[in-house]
Amino acid sequence: MKPIFLAALASISFGTLAACAGEGGDAGEAVPITGEVNIYSSRHYDTDLALYEDFTRETGIKVNRIEADADALIERIGAEGEFSPADLLITVDAGRLWRAEEAGILAPVESAVLKERLPANLRHPQGLWFGLSTRARIIIYDKAKGAPEGLANYADLADPKFKGQICMRSSSNIYNISLLSSIIAHKGADAAEQWTKGVVANFKQPPQGNDTAMIEAVAAGQCRISVVNTYYLARYAGGDAGAKAIFDKVGVIFPDQAGTGTHVNVSGAGLIKTAPNRENAVKFLEYLTSESAQRYFADGNNEYPAAIGLKANSAVERLGSFKSDTLSVADIGKGQAEAVRIFDRAGWN
Repeated sequence: MKPIFLAALASISFGTLAACAGEGGDAGEAVPITGEVNIYSSRHYDTDLALYEDFTRETGIKVNRIEADADALIERIGAEGEFSPADLLITVDAGRLWRAEEAGILAPVESAVLKERLPANLRHPQGLWFGLSTRARIIIYDKAKGAPEGLANYADLADPKFKGQICMRSSSNIYNISLLSSIIAHKGADAAEQWTKGVVANFKQPPQGNDTAMIEAVAAGQCRISVVNTYYLARYAGGDAGAKAIFDKVGVIFPDQAGTGTHVNVSGAGLIKTAPNRENAVKFLEYLTSESAQRYFADGNNEYPAAIGLKANSAVERLGSFKSDTLSVADIGKGQAEAVRIFDRAGWN
């Protein structure tokens, strides 16, 4: 490993979250600290901190955390080897969970609680990781120009009639890689490559910006069509007057409702195979699928709960109901490398 990278890893240190007394014990008494769990997380949402504190209040298990880019965390855990203090890796997107799996840093978890609470397609077949929340990748359009006729599926984005109307993020974005990976899983690599070339031919401008930039470009009339994750758009629905004004200018299409359903991705977590606090880590995984924890995901970051039977918050529900693709998230991970090669050949920069 390069010295610069090792120095960067060394600069990332644990933060500690321990709940205060009086909120989790009997008659206002503090729950005694009975252990700890070490979390390596690439999620950077403030509500996750409240979630960690809630876990400590309930269990007395102290949460230590490191937050950094997922790829850096995966490489760090690999470099630390058997001496890694990491118990759990928490990250977003099937692609990053697949990278952790391929790096050989995860261990299987056998839990009746997790099997009962989570649908099979959001769990790794061998229990190497578990989906904790979901987000859908939807098509958005400029309401001022009207709903684009003939646009109902991801496949329609490649139709030449939409030439010069589409703005998209870079192909290096993990959300786009996972979307293309799901298309590979459903239709095969050849069909996925033809689709990719068709979408590139319809670009109004070179790929740039993030999902927020795509939403604002469509709302401003800069582009007619784009593709974004639901939680980004829901932030505008639940924001201030300016944000709501942007939301009101954007129309929503949940693709493939007559077919396989809209592509859904996850935030998820996996147990590190060298975890020094394995039992506490499994308890934390199970806690993350509880109703109280799922509400933190749903209400705090406008994600869909992964646990069976729980509803999204009102901002997300304003986007509409839909049929989601039940493709296994594990299968989405498998197509990542092929998706990158297809993007490169198609000129989707």
